[in-house]
Amino acid sequence: MKKAVLISLAIVFAACTQQALQTTYDKQTTTIENFVTAQMKADETATLTRTGGAYRVTLKDTLDPTRDSLGWNGKVTLYYAMYILSGSTLSASNLVATNREDIATAASWDLSDKSQFGLVTLDMQDNLLEGLKMGLYGVQPDDEAYILFTGKYGYGSKEQGMIPAKSALAYHVWIESIE
Repeated sequence: MKKAVLISLAIVFAACTQQALQTTYDKQTTTIENFVTAQMKADETATLTRTGGAYRVTLKDTLDPTRDSLGWNGKVTLYYAMYILSGSTLSASNLVATNREDIATAASWDLSDKSQFGLVTLDMQDNLLEGLKMGLYGVQPDDEAYILFTGKYGYGSKEQGMIPAKSALAYHVWIESIE
């Protein structure tokens, strides 16, 4: 009898935990949609692409069907700024990583190690965050875009350095080239 009660309590606890996690991700989706709406209003030439659980707002869209787009097996060379998404704007206070020196300077970061600044090449076959991979799919050279996704497609329930568990993330990317 005690074993049956314990199993029942474990099932109820797991269901409540799962519901709380889904509520967190639903709130993050609302935050993402508010950010997207603000960007689309601010730049009438911007376009929205959704791939799986990732949103990509391409600014001053230069989408050209005659140019190559990044595929699932490709590589992309880019600059980026990564933020924890906690509201409808991105700021230095929620910047967690960048390879652009100008953004690091504006955020008052320590610039003693300049080796972290410069273009980076990502292979879509590597172990990228699922949301980043989905957001990068289809980008073209010279695109500037925001890629946003909930914690479900980021680090999930794992804390990662300065990034709390379950955090929604936003990447501001500047695409240089693709292979």
